[in-house]
Amino acid sequence: MSATALVLLCLCARAAVSGDESPESDSVVAAAPGDIALLPCYSAGNVTPTDTRWDLRGVRNVTGGASSPLNASDSSGRVAVLPDGSLRIRAVERADDGVYLCASALPSNTFHARVQLQVAHGPDNVSIAIDPVAVLPNGTFTTVRGSSIYFNCDGNSYPSQELTLSFTGLTNVSASLVNNTRKSLEYRLEDIQPSAQGNYSCIAHNPVSNQRVSKSVEVLVYYASDRHPECMWTLDSTFVIFHCSWLGVYPAPLLNWTDVSSGRVLASNVTNSLVLKMNSSLLREGQTLRCASQHQALHKGADRSCTFTLKTPFPTGEPLATALDGTSVTLDCSETTSTPPAATTWRKGLKRELIINDSKYTVTAEGPLFTLTIVNITKEDEGVYFCHSENPLGPRELEVYLTVKSSSAYPGAVIGLFIAVLIVGSAIIIAKTVYSSRHKICLGGFGRMEEDRGDVLSLVESDDEEIFQATVPRLPPVSNGCQTTLVEIHRIPSTDHEEAETVDDTIQQQDNTAKTEEPEDLVTL
Repeated sequence: MSATALVLLCLCARAAVSGDESPESDSVVAAAPGDIALLPCYSAGNVTPTDTRWDLRGVRNVTGGASSPLNASDSSGRVAVLPDGSLRIRAVERADDGVYLCASALPSNTFHARVQLQVAHGPDNVSIAIDPVAVLPNGTFTTVRGSSIYFNCDGNSYPSQELTLSFTGLTNVSASLVNNTRKSLEYRLEDIQPSAQGNYSCIAHNPVSNQRVSKSVEVLVYYASDRHPECMWTLDSTFVIFHCSWLGVYPAPLLNWTDVSSGRVLASNVTNSLVLKMNSSLLREGQTLRCASQHQALHKGADRSCTFTLKTPFPTGEPLATALDGTSVTLDCSETTSTPPAATTWRKGLKRELIINDSKYTVTAEGPLFTLTIVNITKEDEGVYFCHSENPLGPRELEVYLTVKSSSAYPGAVIGLFIAVLIVGSAIIIAKTVYSSRHKICLGGFGRMEEDRGDVLSLVESDDEEIFQATVPRLPPVSNGCQTTLVEIHRIPSTDHEEAETVDDTIQQQDNTAKTEEPEDLVTL
């Protein structure tokens, strides 16, 4: 028994010695400047230490506990040992940061512990700045699609901090854009698109105190369509409703309907679609109505608008048409000038009865072209037809007169045409024949054209100025019994006038003799 007690006593003494050298508990306590920090020493079981000694970072000691009813404190009065052995520090300062050692006297032994006091503050002054942007009265930032913006996230924490810039879009899913452990961070977002619209948050985290502070702002991305607004119209009894819509724009634009000639604003509103209702009696030819838009995303001087210049209809086409009995005919009419576009119909007769599609009539419309096809035409279909176009400014008509001819008159017309062509052709042939024989007609008439065809009068001009031959030889008679006289004429020199006169007399005598003997001869040139 004595030996056993001696061994236990040695073990207890060794445990006490080892307790003095190494703490049996190690903990961390964080506090902000100005707070009250409570550092525990022995907190196991229901045993209360009789005395506890605190070593304040190896600088000074404070002893107190259950045996000290006044709860001993240091000279400043900020630090005191409570009855349970805990160390209380009032109005914590940054200088209180450090490691504290304690020793609590228990009934059977002494308990040693080490407590680290971390004095931390922040995050403070967390902010987020964005540039260049416009700021709305409610603090929301706005930018334009395609621009570049810069983010600056800032905060202040002690002894350290972590900064994160995050984005939460329309899907409410957050994503971290960038983070670091410095005092501030910067981030650049280029060519911003509508998908980047949402909330941006600057999050500062103090890893010592585990405090987290976030500052969020909303960023709206404005954009405008490259297209112009669309203008259209509808009729409502005696009123004309003009519609102006501009889609693909955020936020909604300011639309204005104005009368260009007077400059008067007829309607205005912040909307994607603006309606103007006007009485038809207030509209006039040539009046221009304009729908203009204003938007923050438009560059200065940019124009987005649509206009109506009102014009009355003017249907055009052929005013006359002809068809044969029993056939089909198609009447055409086109209308391209009307603004607003006109409603075009086909009508018949002076009563202007509306024509609809049936077995007799087929009305079609292809763009500005309107056609009326009439099948199995009879004489009753003959008459006047109207291409009737009407818009809010008034109606206009194209009058087309249809003539129906009987098919029995067609052969007579063909025969008449054939006789007329025959007469004209005969006249042309006769005239051509007379013209080609004009010299024969002039010399001897038609009676001797064929008989005297063999006589030849040859006029010969001599370049060598040879002497005229006084004798004119007679050609031998031809088989038809006619004789031919050859006459040759030579150039006479200017110095031989007398000889020339003699030759002329000889030729004249021979010509007279020839006429007496051969009255049927024809001189041919």
